[in-house]
Amino acid sequence: MFNRKKVQRPQGPLTEQALRQWLVDYLVVHVEIPREDIDTAKTFEAYGLDSRVAVQVSGALEKVVERRLSPGLLYEYQSVDALSEYLAAELKL
Repeated sequence: MFNRKKVQRPQGPLTEQALRQWLVDYLVVHVEIPREDIDTAKTFEAYGLDSRVAVQVSGALEKVVERRLSPGLLYEYQSVDALSEYLAAELKL
């Protein structure tokens, strides 16, 4: 069942590193993966994210970046590193 805990929006400027940290925090809280087990280069699929969770991540991330995002974003950019790098470039951070 989906965990309804909120992951806090990054404090300070929204940077690629801040987005990367938020995504790691999200995995820790919602997918219940120990922080030390997260490799930001591994695919989201390797952590067991299914399409339902991918859409939830995308929706939560929209609130962080204050912009509409494609629900398929986690399939296009399949790791924490790839997604945070893409968003930083897209948002011109």
